[in-house]
Amino acid sequence: MTLSDDAFLARSLLTPRAVRERAHRMLALALDNGLDDLAVDLGRLDAVADYVIDTTRAAYPDLAVPPHSRWRHFTAGGFDRWGMIADVRGWTDAREAARAAADLAIVSVLLDAGAGAAWRFEEGVTGETFARSEGLAVASFAMIASGVLSADPGDPIRVDAEALENLSEEELAGAFQVSDDNPLAGLAGRVELMRNLGTVVDEAPDVFALADRARPGGIVDALVAKADDGRLPAAAILETVLAALGPIWPSRIELADVPLGDTWRHPALVTGDATTGLVPLHKLSQWLSYSLIEPLELAGLDVVDLDGLTGLAEYRNGGLMLDLGLVALKDPADLARVHTVDSPLVVGWRALTVALLDTVADRVRAKLGLDAVSLPLAAVLEGGTWAAGRRIAAALRPGGGPPLLIASDGTVF
Repeated sequence: MTLSDDAFLARSLLTPRAVRERAHRMLALALDNGLDDLAVDLGRLDAVADYVIDTTRAAYPDLAVPPHSRWRHFTAGGFDRWGMIADVRGWTDAREAARAAADLAIVSVLLDAGAGAAWRFEEGVTGETFARSEGLAVASFAMIASGVLSADPGDPIRVDAEALENLSEEELAGAFQVSDDNPLAGLAGRVELMRNLGTVVDEAPDVFALADRARPGGIVDALVAKADDGRLPAAAILETVLAALGPIWPSRIELADVPLGDTWRHPALVTGDATTGLVPLHKLSQWLSYSLIEPLELAGLDVVDLDGLTGLAEYRNGGLMLDLGLVALKDPADLARVHTVDSPLVVGWRALTVALLDTVADRVRAKLGLDAVSLPLAAVLEGGTWAAGRRIAAALRPGGGPPLLIASDGTVF
């Protein structure tokens, strides 16, 4: 193969279709006893679906479930933080409001890797204390609302490339109330990610500065330009995010000089080309794509084909599968070991999570008599598998942590 052929193959991994296809290949391997570390017991599928339905009905009795998105966390504690900011700011230009909302979504999602069990954030405005993903959302919201990431004192509710590039570890630690008594996992990795975000945004004005100086939320204008008669497939959001933001991630796997982001190697997945062994997952990028839907709707777009995206390969969804026995460890001693994110066990677990989320969603819909239009995958995640994963974790373990011990750098989980 020529270099250009390999580059084409590399870019093919930067799509939700590749994530789904390779995840289901991993599931087929597991069902054929082809994974050294993990097994799948489809006899547990009904139990998982019932647990998800019970969790969903408790939060949404009418089954009117919103899509999975970072925006759900911005209302933690019942406070409409964005609504309050929008009222004060009073945007008269819908596109500008959408850019600001996208600024918030991008920064908050990229900072949304596991916080660790000990970290907490006390919100001054409400006096409430939040932890884990909600805490990270509220902390990132407060940081942006304070103007820390704006280069314009007269317009604090924005994020500029210049401010991101100059963000210090001390500034982020202060904004997130980090201390010896309140440690945040992966702090240095988060700072590096923010600086990388600033550099990438600054160097791609064709994506991030079409109608404004360089800012992450400028991606709204680029996505509006891709829409057809005001309609944009959700998969197009992810493909744009991966192409534009791929270089922000720490140096991992590249193929033909194309950085592959949240893509990992697994020895069991064999193909006949240069992508053999490569398992794309793109968890944070897909979480970001889901979270950009509402900003794009502010800009007047209709985001369609939500099931073009996949489920998220993270520890709440994955924990649900392990805790309820749909996925099982072949060696129980692995529960006591610390695993790196690039280990075959973690890569396999994450891939199985993506494939099994499709399977669980189908079973949930069948039990409820609904279809993918009335209950898309994004709603199953929100209602749903993510909340069910947190619920079972809290029931089984003090602090509600994941079932596996994972060494995270703050950019994956």
